[in-house]
Amino acid sequence: MPVARLPLSRPGTDPVRRRLLKALLGAPLAAGGLAGCGHDEGTPVENGPITLSVFWYGGTKRAALTEKALKLYAARNPQVGFRVTWQDRVGYYERLATQAAGGNAPDLFQLDDAILTEYAEREILLDLGGYVADHRLDLGELPPGLVRYGEVDDRTVGVAAAQTSAALVYNRSLLRKLRVPEPRTGMSWQEYVDWAQRVTRAAGGRVAGTMDPSGDDRALWLWLRAKGSELYQGRRLGFSAGELANWFELWRRARAGGATPGAALVERAESGEPARQLVVTGHAAASFAWANQLPELQRHTRDELALAAFPGPPGAQWARAPMYWAAYRGTRHPDTVADVINFLTNNIEAGAALGNERGVNPNLGIRRYVRANLTDPVQHRAATLAEALTNELGPAPSPPPKGHARVRALLVTTAGAVRSGRISVRTAASRFMAQADAALAG
Repeated sequence: MPVARLPLSRPGTDPVRRRLLKALLGAPLAAGGLAGCGHDEGTPVENGPITLSVFWYGGTKRAALTEKALKLYAARNPQVGFRVTWQDRVGYYERLATQAAGGNAPDLFQLDDAILTEYAEREILLDLGGYVADHRLDLGELPPGLVRYGEVDDRTVGVAAAQTSAALVYNRSLLRKLRVPEPRTGMSWQEYVDWAQRVTRAAGGRVAGTMDPSGDDRALWLWLRAKGSELYQGRRLGFSAGELANWFELWRRARAGGATPGAALVERAESGEPARQLVVTGHAAASFAWANQLPELQRHTRDELALAAFPGPPGAQWARAPMYWAAYRGTRHPDTVADVINFLTNNIEAGAALGNERGVNPNLGIRRYVRANLTDPVQHRAATLAEALTNELGPAPSPPPKGHARVRALLVTTAGAVRSGRISVRTAASRFMAQADAALAG
């Protein structure tokens, strides 16, 4: 099998491509594959044999791709083997917490930003900063904001497994049938609400224009950033009760204008389960999701789905990791675990194996290579959005503080109460602030 060739510029003109060229020309090739880049390919990090336990959440496709990438590492490092475990997201963190409490957490595992800070503060995570400092863990080809988003208290405790964007997923087939223009990246939130009302009118009320995101922390966070605020400032909320009331009021008016469906439908879709998203059940022309979820959402409908960024200025978004690779502080093989993370981050063949299932590759050079070789048009749409936003993103905030998961659940509950009319906008906002402050302090 011939070695795949990267689209390389003239040597010396592009540091990413220069590094990839060096890897292709100077490193040993895996059988039938691409050259690897990163730390001492094929050179044992520790004397073996070593077996690392690896744990992540996701479906069968993610499992197959991840295991393929780990096998590539094992082929280069025969003294290292892997004991892999994976499951659905439901129950994942409960299981991981039990393992951590018993002192037997996996050597390498997957986290998302809702829990990263908590695990770092509980001293469960290995500080990878030393490996980053001496380039055994090379983060040089990751966007700086993506690197920062894995740091807690100036310690590198997580490395992005991918990058994703908060995305508006819309039914292109339906909009063409209704002769309504597609939503566009850069629309203001009010323009988006007006667009959704237009869709509802064009559909004769049979389909609503949009999912109601008033309980979606991603949407609230980006809306706040567009106004110069943040969801958090350190370990406290970064916005006022008045700002939250304005957010709830925006969506109260949207509901009154018919832009969103009824409360019962919205509540059913708030779980985030792809099969329940209103854009695939036919109840709304658009839903809010992560860009990397597009292929899974597309599998639930025959209509063509497409993507735009969340409403608001693209600069309100940042280079966001949908999940991280993190190492257990108590691992007996920290050097090897760091080397595996480096391999998953910087090896071209591993990047090709992982594809865009978790999101686009965190390494910009590998990301371009994978995108150039995509054959799935749905994955290509997600990769295209990521590429379009690359130079538009704003600075990354710190990862959410401990208690974020409870704050997120409170927002869902509070927005639901407003939506159903059980509580006024102002009362809901004041009550949320008090409850969220308590959750963050606890």
